[in-house]
Amino acid sequence: MMRPNVFPWNDRAGRLSALKLTVFGAVLVPLVWLAVQAANGWLGSKPVTEAIHQTGDWAVRFLLLSLLVSPLRVVANWPQLITVRRMLGLTALAYTALHLALFVVLQGYDLQKVISEIVLRVYLTIGFAALLGLVILGVTSTDGMVRRLGSMRWNTLHKTVYAITTLALVHFALQSKIDVTQAVLMAGLFFWLMGFRLLRRYGVALGALPLCALALATGALTAFTEAGWYASMTGLSGMRVLWANLDFEYVIRPAWWVLLAGLAMVAITAATARFNPARGRKEGPRQGRQTRRLAPSAASTEQLV
Repeated sequence: MMRPNVFPWNDRAGRLSALKLTVFGAVLVPLVWLAVQAANGWLGSKPVTEAIHQTGDWAVRFLLLSLLVSPLRVVANWPQLITVRRMLGLTALAYTALHLALFVVLQGYDLQKVISEIVLRVYLTIGFAALLGLVILGVTSTDGMVRRLGSMRWNTLHKTVYAITTLALVHFALQSKIDVTQAVLMAGLFFWLMGFRLLRRYGVALGALPLCALALATGALTAFTEAGWYASMTGLSGMRVLWANLDFEYVIRPAWWVLLAGLAMVAITAATARFNPARGRKEGPRQGRQTRRLAPSAASTEQLV
């Protein structure tokens, strides 16, 4: 007999979830757009290479989105949002697997050459390690695995997503070579996501002031990361790169987008407190402990991972 929640757009009770259906449709959009580009010859002179880059970019984006779920759930006081985190994580895995499959196509289906490339090229080794980590998390993402491993061991295992994301970002930066704008942007957003978790871990009340400080700190860290990368990889003066962040004539640098994203979370916090004070109450350490005492079957949807 088919389980009532077998479809990804259903909730645990087997009912259609508008939120999950919307997210399910959204995660397919990049794949559909890639297919449209391929069908119309819009992928340039090296279509497979371009497809590899696009799937890799989206894999990182969905991985970061899966990590955004818990902070956004807290800031916006939107409990239902946690139900789509598993879907986003599995989507990141799917795009990463497609990323590798397209690389196999690029190598003419020569698996020996593929393995040789992965072993000999450091950035490919790092990327493959990230893929293996995502596979492990994907296989153990079910409620059955939560019960089998126990909530404590399950959460310990799934917190390796932070290390996996770090590997994915390093792979992204190394394969980007000279222009690391997108890689630095993704790294900056990851800094914010980790900074938020640190604030929450140490019981900091997540009001506007701490979140403003976090936005400023991660924006600055992003700018210094970009400057350090270019200084070490190209020999450019790090100060010249830092000053380039103040020049808006050509392009807005990643640090400013990270700052803007952080301030957007501040605005969401203020709006939640302003328009729904009951929902805008800060989640304190006691509530966090209550979350950790949930039954194993709920751990996969409620823990801050």
